[in-house]
Amino acid sequence: MHGTLALLTAWLPRQRWFAGTAACPRLRVLADRELATDDPAVRVRLLVLVDEAPEPRVVYQVPLVERATAGVAAAAGEGFIGLREDGVALIDGPHDPAFTAALLNLVAPAAPPSTAEVLRGEQSNTSIIFRAVDPAAAPDRTPVICKVFRVLHPGLNPDIELQSALSAAGSPHVPRVVGRLDGSWRDPDFAAEQADAPNTLDAPDAALHGSLAFAQEFYPGVEDAWRVALRAARGGVDFADAADALGRATADVHLDLARLFPHPEATPDQRATLVAAWHRRLRIALAEVPQFASWADDIRHRYTAAEAAPWPRLQRVHGDYHLGQVLQVPGRGWVLLDFEGEPMRPMGERSAPDLALRDVAGMLRSFDYVEGSLTLARSQTTGRDADARGLDAQEDADDDRARAWAVSARTAFLAGYRAGSGASPEGALLDALELDKAVYEAIYEARHRPAWLPIPLAAVARLATR
Repeated sequence: MHGTLALLTAWLPRQRWFAGTAACPRLRVLADRELATDDPAVRVRLLVLVDEAPEPRVVYQVPLVERATAGVAAAAGEGFIGLREDGVALIDGPHDPAFTAALLNLVAPAAPPSTAEVLRGEQSNTSIIFRAVDPAAAPDRTPVICKVFRVLHPGLNPDIELQSALSAAGSPHVPRVVGRLDGSWRDPDFAAEQADAPNTLDAPDAALHGSLAFAQEFYPGVEDAWRVALRAARGGVDFADAADALGRATADVHLDLARLFPHPEATPDQRATLVAAWHRRLRIALAEVPQFASWADDIRHRYTAAEAAPWPRLQRVHGDYHLGQVLQVPGRGWVLLDFEGEPMRPMGERSAPDLALRDVAGMLRSFDYVEGSLTLARSQTTGRDADARGLDAQEDADDDRARAWAVSARTAFLAGYRAGSGASPEGALLDALELDKAVYEAIYEARHRPAWLPIPLAAVARLATR
């Protein structure tokens, strides 16, 4: 096992979904389950590992395929982890047919023989698209997308919980649920002397239980709303009707979630908890983004005004709502995805009743990002700073058109949401939530995409001081 952990220790920090900060994680096995495979020369395992280097510690799922095959490194491509001391090649499961076949059998036992393709570009999970090898033999079977959760948390993942409830209730705004895979692992707080206890995902005495994978129908050839909106904005195409329909679909989902899950009045303690989260993110921003210092008092004033304003009932929400989380599906309209919540928020916060206006604020920020991305692209093309003044007339006109497009889309989205929900979303509370989202974005951009930082900073300046 020493060889396996050593290879994983070197491989893990290079993955997009790695959530730690140390270049060298300290890994310990919490669970090890072997999956059935038709190939006797191949071993398929589901490993649950804890990285004890960061605080708090992070628990990962690593599906692992072991192959004693010459030349397997080249065949595995980006899924290749390394060669163990005994000559066995280790491959990240989603990139190997032995694991993908075993996974499909677990989440969708009746599925026909299928090809598997890893969806590129995901940050926090790994999704696999399954398509029938012979579509003519299964004409009523749509392709399946299965999300393999990489960072694990105890309990039912909110993405599974909310979408399963909405799908069962007949909502047209989420994909049909196909199946899921759950598992158990030892509590990472177990003492060192218990390290020799059985490591199995099926152990009845395992302390923690949670979600490992989630499968839904997949819509081939469709685009997410980000691509649709960005193309419209680039071409100067009005997006008001589409944004209005998106607002109505969002309202429909919120009404269903309020009906399907607890819908409590906000108690003083709940208000305090939500407002404290705003202030916690502001403190992080002040420590990591120096530009925030001049706006700190204005931001706090906005938060105080929002806390004193009338609050609607709390409910379950999407939690990380933006244009990239919505698909435009022919014949169905807007379909919402990925109800897992913001990756930077603690799982307890993501699963707790919240303000539906959080999702509204997230979508408003996403329209601003369309505008900001166009402005950023022009600044990179011309070599000028995004905040520079003295621009030529054409650049000024392009920026004005992008801003007008975003204002029109925001206005139409709010109108559609108002018509669909019967509630007026505007006010101090929505302003504070949009400001909090912009603070969150600034932290993310400062850490991962500094060139994009002017986009949330412009929003913070506008929202904090208007």
